[in-house]
Amino acid sequence: MTDLADSPAVRRLADWDHERLEGLADEYDTPLYVMDLDRVKENYTRFSEAFPNAEVMYAAKAHTGKAVLEAVLEAGADIECAAWGELERSIDAGADPNTLQYTAVNPPDHDLNYATDLAAEAPGLTITIGATDTLDRLAERGYDGRVAIRINPGIGTGHHEKVATGADAKFGIPYERVPEVADRVREEFELVGLHAHAGSGVLTEGLEEHCEAIERVGEMARRVGDAELEFVDVGGGYGVPYREDEEPLDLEKTSNMVRDAVGDLEATLKLEPGRYVVADAGLILSEVNTIKEAPDTTVVGIDASLATLIRPAMFGSYHPMYNVSAPERDSHPVTVGGPVCTSADVFAHDRPVANPERGDILAIGNAGSYGYELASQFHSQPRPAEVALEGGEARVVRRRESLEDVTRVEQ
Repeated sequence: MTDLADSPAVRRLADWDHERLEGLADEYDTPLYVMDLDRVKENYTRFSEAFPNAEVMYAAKAHTGKAVLEAVLEAGADIECAAWGELERSIDAGADPNTLQYTAVNPPDHDLNYATDLAAEAPGLTITIGATDTLDRLAERGYDGRVAIRINPGIGTGHHEKVATGADAKFGIPYERVPEVADRVREEFELVGLHAHAGSGVLTEGLEEHCEAIERVGEMARRVGDAELEFVDVGGGYGVPYREDEEPLDLEKTSNMVRDAVGDLEATLKLEPGRYVVADAGLILSEVNTIKEAPDTTVVGIDASLATLIRPAMFGSYHPMYNVSAPERDSHPVTVGGPVCTSADVFAHDRPVANPERGDILAIGNAGSYGYELASQFHSQPRPAEVALEGGEARVVRRRESLEDVTRVEQ
């Protein structure tokens, strides 16, 4: 069990060892992803201990790197997967396929073929469906195993409208149709649970609305007979503070509110944190290459781009930034952008940063979740290397791509 005595509820960017980070940038080049696996295990353990008598899975989509999956498995987590590749990578990292949960969202044929073939060898695999059409397709494949029903609670929460899945028709069975779908599943398959996910990035002040969705899930579980279910899965979505003045999620309050919202159940409560486990365990190191004085701002050009971290361009997300080369310098507002030819390739506007100079190393914090997972090769930029820290040692867990890697699949 990970010792949480010296593990704060949130790791701020200023808390990292800046000399070590500079050394990593020098040794492994930039842009560079850095993942602290000890922190990953601490975060999972802290969250799990806040929910005794519940099963806390890890949502693989937040970071599917093998080293991270191995770390959460070592910490005692089972894994929730949203695609066939995540299933295979979890097994490759050491997961027992009988413990995996596959949450199918408009699954392509290949995904369903993989999942049903896997279930033939590992009958403990659970397939979560969000459409009756998926039930038809499972039946066509001769599948009659474990099924959970994803509910659309009609309430979406989270840091951005693009992650408020609980009110999006794309996700889950419409709420009032769940009982009839449950009857069908019981006839043709093995109904083992209900599932819902309201949204992502929820902090303490957003818990009330989040728990309204969870309350509806609990009510539906009792309507369809929770005593006959193995679990009621209320998803993840639990956030971390990206801004320096935001407080970390109050886990004790969260646990109490979630338990109160879901109500009395005979089924086991499940949760699926992803972001909470990995976000503040990861950062990006990037080198300053350009300083340009413009009429209204100072533009600081770095070698990371939206191909390295797309969240600011996609969601308008705030990521803390820190000049690890010279944190003692006076700070002035600057605009930080990358080398991609679009105005969206900007990490910060008018952000106070210790006066950057060409050759300085800037750290971009809270990049452990949905960072490398969403990285691309736009502009024919090879994706960066990733270094893992564990037990005081650093090792490359993902080598830097070459242009040959970018063009390898071309014919």
